[in-house]
Amino acid sequence: MRLSKGELGVCVVSMTALAGLAACSCADPMAGGSGSKSAPAPAPAGGAAVMAAAVMAYPPARTEDVADVYHGVSVADPYRWLEDPDSPESRVWIEAENKVTFGYLESIPQRSAIKERITTLWNYEKYGIPSKEGGRYFYSRNDGLQNQSVLYVADALESAPRVLLDPNTLRADGTAALAGTAVTDDGRLMAYGIAEAGSDWNVWKVRDVATGQDLPDEIRWVKFGGASWTKDGKGFFYSRFDEPKEGQAFEDANKSQKIYYHRLGEPQSQDTLVYARPDQPEWYLFGGATEDGKYLIINVEPGSKVENGIFYKDLSAPDAPVVELLNKFDAKYSFVGNDGPVFWIQSDLEAPRGRVWAVNINHPEREHWKEVIPQTRNALQGAGVVGDRMFCNYLEDAKSLVTVHDLHGRKSGEVKFPGICTASGFGGKRIDTETFYAFSGYNTPTRIYRYDLKTGRSELFREAKVAFNPDEFETRQEFYRSKDGTKIPMFITSKKGLKKDGNNPTLLYGYGGFNISVTPGFSPTSIAWMEVGGVYAVANLRGGGEYGEEWHQGGMKLKKQNVFDDFISAGEYLVKEKYTSPKKLAIQGGSNGGLLVGACVNQRPDLFGAALPQVGVMDMLRFHKFTVGWGWVGDYGSSDNADEFKALYAYSPYHNVRKGVCYPATMITTADHDDRVVPAHSFKYAAALQAAQACANPILIRIDVRAGHGAGKPTGKRIEEAADVLSFLVKSLDVQTPAK
Repeated sequence: MRLSKGELGVCVVSMTALAGLAACSCADPMAGGSGSKSAPAPAPAGGAAVMAAAVMAYPPARTEDVADVYHGVSVADPYRWLEDPDSPESRVWIEAENKVTFGYLESIPQRSAIKERITTLWNYEKYGIPSKEGGRYFYSRNDGLQNQSVLYVADALESAPRVLLDPNTLRADGTAALAGTAVTDDGRLMAYGIAEAGSDWNVWKVRDVATGQDLPDEIRWVKFGGASWTKDGKGFFYSRFDEPKEGQAFEDANKSQKIYYHRLGEPQSQDTLVYARPDQPEWYLFGGATEDGKYLIINVEPGSKVENGIFYKDLSAPDAPVVELLNKFDAKYSFVGNDGPVFWIQSDLEAPRGRVWAVNINHPEREHWKEVIPQTRNALQGAGVVGDRMFCNYLEDAKSLVTVHDLHGRKSGEVKFPGICTASGFGGKRIDTETFYAFSGYNTPTRIYRYDLKTGRSELFREAKVAFNPDEFETRQEFYRSKDGTKIPMFITSKKGLKKDGNNPTLLYGYGGFNISVTPGFSPTSIAWMEVGGVYAVANLRGGGEYGEEWHQGGMKLKKQNVFDDFISAGEYLVKEKYTSPKKLAIQGGSNGGLLVGACVNQRPDLFGAALPQVGVMDMLRFHKFTVGWGWVGDYGSSDNADEFKALYAYSPYHNVRKGVCYPATMITTADHDDRVVPAHSFKYAAALQAAQACANPILIRIDVRAGHGAGKPTGKRIEEAADVLSFLVKSLDVQTPAK
């Protein structure tokens, strides 16, 4: 069991970044930076006044005389009024911006053919990794173009499954998504969460697995949390926030998370408060029962820190107190499993690439800890115990490496994968004799395997069949030097036989934050891009977790400028090595990656031909004032701190847009009710960039309605956005492809 807020930060890191999903789990969180800024590129010959005549006619966005004073510095915020997405003035502006954007996109001749090809590539059977409870197998399946995957249950692995939950039946437009599930040990009941229109808010219900009928139970105001059943199946633990003020569910800061216990058949109003810390409103609290049912493990994550704590409660005694087992907040800790009072804990304490300890709660002092899995040269991403074996998932230069150990840490094997890929899964219980995992790569559609714990052999369970020839493409990993000399890895995928003549349209993707690793994964949209001659490059920037905590800290707070330098250097490398040229180079990133793109466009507008900042954090001085933005202070810093304000102000995309600069063709994407990174970030940035643009390159903002940060977005919406993104790139980078 791994309890974490996951993408709670700004992130929605997805392996289908090109498809419009940006990088955070979401609760799965985000940095402040410092460093020099490049001078803005001069306007093209003829001067800004001449070029301004060719600039598109954008919807009017009034400016107002609003300013805040930070540590003696007055900072203007002329588009503050756009922070309210539901005001009549904002709604008029949103509608007008979409009219301009979609009018522009509809004029692109290739758009229809691009959408048709993406739809064809997307139309393949997709399976989720199976899990097993009470002898039943649970897994998701999408027949190809269903808006949401359907959850199935089967009595045997190869027997005919039946539908347990079909989210597509909940809303005609497919915007109701399954946000999580939890099944009782006996496989009899399933708690499940539903998210509406991309919101992080979930409503949890309970379904009888045998009948497929829901019980009356309903849990509301859950965000970034799941359910964890007690061993007897009579109820479950969950985390929730207080009900927000009326009309403020998508803007109000979410603080003072609490853990409750819900007993089946009772209304939520009678749920038992298990743990709360009114003295620590910025603590995220996540609770889960251990596999043996003896303990409630509480993961405590202060929003202002990247480190966390592990507390526990003895469930055998109803009045047992919560014990603060690891409360120094001096490192990151993850509960892996337990053998009675011995807790296996993964941590980067004095081991920035991670290791696993055995901690006996009867003798919790540090001198009694026993190292089970020592630190290696590779970054430990996660560990789990299945069938009395410990699986350790490492990254070796951002590629998956999975090792198998006994419970004393002795290595007994390694799971082999073909080529450059990412592996996930390896879940289950100590009594299990099998586990499942999946892997995929940039040109390798997902394959799911059953792993026999007795023999160590893998057998194929399901394999995606996509309408393309993977042998026509290749992925290579290259390394380049950043501004300060740091070696950075980058994956480059293209058709085989690519000519390095500087003329290839190239899309460079990055994230660089929150200890989140960007690893190889399959995307139908990236295949469509490469089929028209595009190159897809992914840089593994500092700020992520590819090389452990030192790599993460090298790109956070006062060192955030390193991330932008890494990304700019990636672009320079691609040009230097003649993969592409500035006019043919586009950059893309979402959420924290949207911040990345915005900052790099400001610092080096001359280096890029197009930019795609998606659901980005663009106002680095006020991000902590909305929804869960305060939880990103641990990575970014805060404008409330003088030193961090100086760093944030130096790169904040919204505050560093300058008039008289020719910015690359840019399409900003957001959703009108994103309650992770509120759309005000993109709205204000778009208005400022449109007003500043000094040449004819378009500055567009695509605003999705009835959508959120990205998770749970219906397939139809994802395809539409992907087609619009590729169409914009084809036009902006002058890609020669037949129209239809």
